[in-house]
Amino acid sequence: MTLVEDTLDCLWVPGYPNRLIGDKAYDSDPLDETLDEHYGVEMISPNRRNRIRKTQDGRPLRRYKRRWKVERFFAWLHNFRRLVVRWEYHAENFTAFFYLGCALILLRHL
Repeated sequence: MTLVEDTLDCLWVPGYPNRLIGDKAYDSDPLDETLDEHYGVEMISPNRRNRIRKTQDGRPLRRYKRRWKVERFFAWLHNFRRLVVRWEYHAENFTAFFYLGCALILLRHL
């Protein structure tokens, strides 16, 4: 939760996303306010169990159910041993193996 703002500041694409989807660890009133005021981003995360004032209703949480697609992609990337443990000394080589892994995943699922 502490690196959300740093991550948004280091985006490679212009602009900010409309929504961010996170797990229960991102359920925080200060984070919601900061993202809305500074970035115009809506945070979608399920409420923690001990939350007194509920902030999410059912509609935005329907988007949360599609989060498994991103998690599945990272699971597929972990099938490539060189990406699980970073064996490469140079960042360029690691990036090249990342792109190669993404291309192989894409070719397998077409």
